[in-house]
Amino acid sequence: MKVARFHAPGDIRIEDAPEPPAGPGELKIRVRNCSTCGTDAKIFRYGHHHIRPPRVMGHEIAGEVVGTGARVQVIAAIPCGTCVECRRGRLTVCPRQESMGYHYDGGFAEYVVVPAKVVAVNGVNAVPDGVGYGEASVAEPLACVLNGQSLAGVGPGDDVVVMGAGPIGCLHVRLARARGASRIFLVDVNAERLAMAAELVRPDAVIDSDAVAQVLKLTGGRGADVVITAAASGAAQEQAVRMAARQGRVSFFGGLPKDDPVIALDANLVHYRELTIVGANGSSPAHNAEALRLVAEGAVVVSDLITHRLPLPRVLDGIDLVSTGKAIKVTIEP
Repeated sequence: MKVARFHAPGDIRIEDAPEPPAGPGELKIRVRNCSTCGTDAKIFRYGHHHIRPPRVMGHEIAGEVVGTGARVQVIAAIPCGTCVECRRGRLTVCPRQESMGYHYDGGFAEYVVVPAKVVAVNGVNAVPDGVGYGEASVAEPLACVLNGQSLAGVGPGDDVVVMGAGPIGCLHVRLARARGASRIFLVDVNAERLAMAAELVRPDAVIDSDAVAQVLKLTGGRGADVVITAAASGAAQEQAVRMAARQGRVSFFGGLPKDDPVIALDANLVHYRELTIVGANGSSPAHNAEALRLVAEGAVVVSDLITHRLPLPRVLDGIDLVSTGKAIKVTIEP
């Protein structure tokens, strides 16, 4: 079979590999779609401390179970299921968490073996009738968005700012709308990507400069109830706190570079406005199942966010499209 294997930063190769056998408790999946994301682009450039090369990449996986033909979607983040956090239901912050495409070979391949520990935590979800494999693969990032908005308490009547118009930002706009947000403002410094995203997800306003001033103007000086930083930007995080309304919630959804994770925070704004700042890290198996349900019911449309469908040998083209912001969502079809 063909695989896309990471060897070192800047070195991803399309290679031949033997089909992997499934061991006890494992499932062998014929991959139909494995979508790309910004994390894949970061791994390509810098590597990742959880990846010991060579490693088949890809963690947004959907396909068919070999032998049964069952249509399934596979979680990316694998909680251990037994630690203190997992037993308390906090699976997204499991300290023993592992990941497909990092600790285990991923979905940029014709076949992938799902480890038994994924099956054990209900990490293989049936794809509902009427949902395509491409849409099912996007359920994984949608699950992360669902986790983030649940933590931030996005709900009816909220004015929501989404900072970052990439695929995650687009999913945040769609999900906030489904959760009853009153108005949604989409922010990005890349005007071309902002226009492309806005054409698809139709926010109530777009902002490409002076974000704090523009949000305050749009809200009559009040600020936003929820601000989500769907970008790896310290500047966005600093601006988010300044544009939040009293008792507003700020979601630091996008992680910062490991060598530059510190921001300047006006603690008095947090104190006097009674702000809540929450992190968001990945998703649980239950979030993935819920994301599939939202897609199947049409509550969150994702099919039109897939702007490019590429064969496996063009993985690097897909990563480039993601890196340059020329695509919303790129899915690989092995």
